[in-house]
Amino acid sequence: NFERRSSMKHLLLVGLLVLFGACTTIPTIPEPPKALSEYNPPKWALVGGGAFTDEKGKAFYGVGSATGIRNFSLQRQVADDRARADLAKVFDYYVETLTKDYQAHTTAGSFATSTEEQNSEAALKVVVSQTLRGVMIVDHFEVIERQEFLSLARLDYDAFKQNVVQAEEFKQLPPQVRKDIKDRADKLHEEMEAEAKKLAENRGFFAEDM
Repeated sequence: NFERRSSMKHLLLVGLLVLFGACTTIPTIPEPPKALSEYNPPKWALVGGGAFTDEKGKAFYGVGSATGIRNFSLQRQVADDRARADLAKVFDYYVETLTKDYQAHTTAGSFATSTEEQNSEAALKVVVSQTLRGVMIVDHFEVIERQEFLSLARLDYDAFKQNVVQAEEFKQLPPQVRKDIKDRADKLHEEMEAEAKKLAENRGFFAEDM
C-alpha cells in the first residue's frame, strides 16, 4: 500500500514537471518574410512605374500591389487598380512636364497670353482621359509567403501619340507647333526612360530587358 502511494506520488510529480515544462516553453517566433527581391520577381516588380522600351516598343508602366486580402479575386482587382493609378501618375507627370517644357520653349514666360500654346495644352489634356482607357494589365506576380499580389499596367506610347495627333484641338494648331510638340514628346520619353534605368542601376537592378 505504501509502495502504491509512492508510485502515484512519483507519477504525479512527473506529470506536474511535464505540465510545468509545457507551460514555460518559449514560443517560437516565426521568421519574417524575406525581401521582395529574394523571391526572384520580374524586374518590373522591383523597378516600379515609369517610361520604358520593351520588345513591343516604347511604353509607360505602372506597378500596383495588394497585400493581406484573403479573397483572391478582390486582391487581384485591387492590385490591378493600383497599377492603373500608378501609371496614371507617371502619365500625368509626363503630360505636365511636356506642357511646361513647351511653354518655356515657345513663349519665354508669356504662356498665359498665347492662344496657340493654350490650345496645345488643351489638346494634350483632352487625350489624357481617352488614352488612359487603353491601359492594359499585362503581367502579375504573386508572393504567397508575403500574401502579396503585384500587377503591371502598360500604356503603349505610339497609341498615345496617335490619340494626340487625331485630337481635333491638336489638328487646329499650326504645323510647326504640332511638330515641336511631337519632337519634344519623343525626347521627354527618352529622358524619363534614362532616369528610370539610372534609378534601377543605383538600386542594384537592371531594366534593359524589361
